[in-house]
Amino acid sequence: MEIKSAEFIISNTDWRKCPDTQLAEFAFIGRSNVGKSSLINMLTNRKGLAMTSSKPGKTLLINHFIINKEWFLVDLPGYGYASTGKVMREKLHKIIENYILFRPQLTNLFVLIDCRLEPQQIDTEFMEWLGVSDVPFSIVFTKTDKLSKSKLAENLGIYRQKLFETWEELPPILVTSAKTASGKEELLNYIELIIKGL
Repeated sequence: MEIKSAEFIISNTDWRKCPDTQLAEFAFIGRSNVGKSSLINMLTNRKGLAMTSSKPGKTLLINHFIINKEWFLVDLPGYGYASTGKVMREKLHKIIENYILFRPQLTNLFVLIDCRLEPQQIDTEFMEWLGVSDVPFSIVFTKTDKLSKSKLAENLGIYRQKLFETWEELPPILVTSAKTASGKEELLNYIELIIKGL
């Protein structure tokens, strides 16, 4: 798939106020500072489409972007940012949870994981919740340009091993780098396959 157009449509905090269409929605989520905005900008060939920041917790809203006039890319708030106050954390949790559970147009959720880190409890628990809630999702490892090929393979092996402790079958796993555009084609082709199968 080639992205020819990417246009910001709306930001809000309520899934019920999201665009009133039947178009498929592919949402991106991850812990704060996982490189979500950079990945979205790389996929869409638009440098400033999603706001990037060195300060975690920049995305506090559900952001809808229409792609090729055919489907929506949805940028969700990050989770697990400790410096956010308790009230804000709970508010963000509700925004995320309600969108994921109640938005019928959500076709697939991409859970972003920093490939340099060992498995984090907050990520594995979040994916467990998705599995129990029957939410279709895929894992996207980010920042692969920061590791050597051997170290990356080692880290992915450790992660798979950890997931197999509780999962009988793993969700699809994609490996990307916003800096080098590695994995771009695979991820976009994966979205195209899902759309064609709808």
